[in-house]
Amino acid sequence: MKYTGKAHTVGANIDTDAIIPARFLVTTDEAQLGANCMEGLEAGWVRRVSPGDVLVAGPNFGCGSSREHAPIAIKGAGIPVVVAHSFARIFYRNGFNMGLVLVEIGDAVERIADGHEIEVDTDAGVIRNLTTGEEIVCRPVPPSMQEILDAGGLVDYVRRRLEAEGRV
Repeated sequence: MKYTGKAHTVGANIDTDAIIPARFLVTTDEAQLGANCMEGLEAGWVRRVSPGDVLVAGPNFGCGSSREHAPIAIKGAGIPVVVAHSFARIFYRNGFNMGLVLVEIGDAVERIADGHEIEVDTDAGVIRNLTTGEEIVCRPVPPSMQEILDAGGLVDYVRRRLEAEGRV
């Protein structure tokens, strides 16, 4: 799958409270959470984002609580993919479970600046910086994780499997 959009960079150790502060956790509605995405980092941050844009982060993105609201908020903001130096492990799993694509690229993340146009090709394992012409090789999304993403998240993935087996 290919995703093309403007990069929105954030720093290191962005925790789930920065992604979606606790005061907004009165719902799991994707649109409502998305309207407040990154409010803990910068008020009104989401107004700079257009559907399809890419969030680019430093090390340990998504640290903090295990709330699944954080990846839901990012998706609700219209961001389908996050590229980061690295992810906190629980956020990494929650992201895929909620249908959010996550790509780790280590120090190469520093080659993407705020506002660059980038293309993330998760099948080929390549990120193309359309602003600079550079390519960054990354690991493709594993097939088992791609199946979860294709279903829209873990709940829909399990539902499809149970239906296919005639168990629901």
